[in-house]
Amino acid sequence: MDYHDPVLLHESVDGLAIKPGGIYVDVTFGGGGHSREILKRLDASAKLFAFDQDQDALANAIDDERFTLIPENFRFAKRFLRFYGAAQVDGILGDFGVSSHQFDMAERGFSTRFDAKLDMRMNQKARLSAHQVVNEYEEGELSRVLLQYGELRNAPKIARTLVSVRKEKSIDTTEDLKEALQSFLPRGREHKILAQIYQAIRIEVNQELEVLKEFLQQTEDLLKPGGRLSLISYHSLEDRLVKRYMRNGLFEGEPEKDMFGNFSVPFKKVGGLIVPSREEIKKNNRARSAKLRVAEKI
Repeated sequence: MDYHDPVLLHESVDGLAIKPGGIYVDVTFGGGGHSREILKRLDASAKLFAFDQDQDALANAIDDERFTLIPENFRFAKRFLRFYGAAQVDGILGDFGVSSHQFDMAERGFSTRFDAKLDMRMNQKARLSAHQVVNEYEEGELSRVLLQYGELRNAPKIARTLVSVRKEKSIDTTEDLKEALQSFLPRGREHKILAQIYQAIRIEVNQELEVLKEFLQQTEDLLKPGGRLSLISYHSLEDRLVKRYMRNGLFEGEPEKDMFGNFSVPFKKVGGLIVPSREEIKKNNRARSAKLRVAEKI
């Protein structure tokens, strides 16, 4: 399957500072581009574990004795890595957000470009879909989702409109959704606003921020001292969580000080924020909003 080019491929794998005989984890396998690059840098004694909950991604599994693909959400990384005898690892790579493949498969309902059923489930076996969010959530809940995850200031009005429209007719497809929200989509800005609306619904359907938080909280125990985290985010909500956790091991508040008055934190930042080059963005438009951050376990 065509999963397009992995974003910030060499930069993210370089960030792991790979030891040839180490144990590594790719928590967002997708098309396997990052995993293949990691394997190139490992010797015969090394191990690479990868996670992906999307059934489509399983077709990309790599035939290599050093590689194990775990068909689960990475929020369960610690549990499954222990099961496979890898309680601690040398590095973890994550490339969050929706894959190009998921965007390009019209029937998955992730893209504003196609008319398809409202779905947006990364795990096709999950119960909650975009259709349920749009058609069954109460007005207040819809407003919360659009404001919190789409950062839309007029979220209450959009929610009110959706509730009003669905009383007359179920909102079943992406085109139905666009039609219902036509008054909020001024010419020239419609794609940006639709992207924010889609992002909000998608994050709610897949619990993306909760999953990211749960995963990040496991990394302190999963990484060996000196182990690396190399994480790519695509919107400010994700990047804020990654940046804050790498800085002080918390999502809010400040870390405690040790007996010497120094802040006790699990990670130290490695380098600064890395973004794609103009050349990469030209080749792969999906890369335009990518932000890579790297940290090392203290």
